[in-house]
Amino acid sequence: MYYVYKYAVLFVFSIALGFAFNMFLLPHEVLSGGVTGLAMILGLLSPINSGIWLVILNIPVFIIGLMKLGKEFIWNSIFSVFITSVSMQYIPIMKVTDDALLSAVFGGVITGIAIGFIVRFYGSTGGADIIGLVVTQKRDIPLGVLIFGINSTVVFISGFVFSWNLAILTMASIYITGVVIDRVHTRHIKLSLMVVTTKGEELKNELIGNLIRGITVMTGYGAYSNNENKVLYTVITRYELALVKSLIKNVDPKAFVSVSETSEVIGNFRKS
Repeated sequence: MYYVYKYAVLFVFSIALGFAFNMFLLPHEVLSGGVTGLAMILGLLSPINSGIWLVILNIPVFIIGLMKLGKEFIWNSIFSVFITSVSMQYIPIMKVTDDALLSAVFGGVITGIAIGFIVRFYGSTGGADIIGLVVTQKRDIPLGVLIFGINSTVVFISGFVFSWNLAILTMASIYITGVVIDRVHTRHIKLSLMVVTTKGEELKNELIGNLIRGITVMTGYGAYSNNENKVLYTVITRYELALVKSLIKNVDPKAFVSVSETSEVIGNFRKS
């Protein structure tokens, strides 16, 4: 049931992303940052089409994502990119408003919401998203800040190729997108997770195999039943919560799970 829900979310917000591009950003020629923007620049400076450059530049990014983030993440990302691409073929490119700044703002908000939910359900839109997610595995930096930094670098370069007015308008749009992503994604928020289960060893191995967090395992007894249970304790990011809930349900649907927000973590937050 969870996977149906997950792919429904990825499907809806991938279409929303195509809507933001075709109805708000592309009609006013607001450029893309990151890998897409770099492909546009290389397409103008070389005889190779921008679409071919986009594929070429995304290949190493997806390989890195496969090694660092896993097969499920890459499949979700391919699914999301495919749905966005198809939706852009059917959603007409038309101006909702003649005000370019207003379009950049609303386009940035919708794009941020869409990317935030796609990433929250363990997917991406390729390019800067994947690079940002790999970095946030090692550094507790808000994803939106990283994506804005990567995209703004490319937009700055595009100012020399296209026009500075267009580059500044694009910078405003991707800044808004980055802020909204962090409101939706919230990976930097830490959660304390306690799981009481009869399948302690199996669940411990499953969590260790899919997370970069250490886990403390304790033995407990039910006050009413007097049955012995294993108590697993760890600290995760809010971004990882959806994955963790799925893993727990697959191993022990009857496990007791307690999740609470953690204000501060001191010490080793990741596996050595």
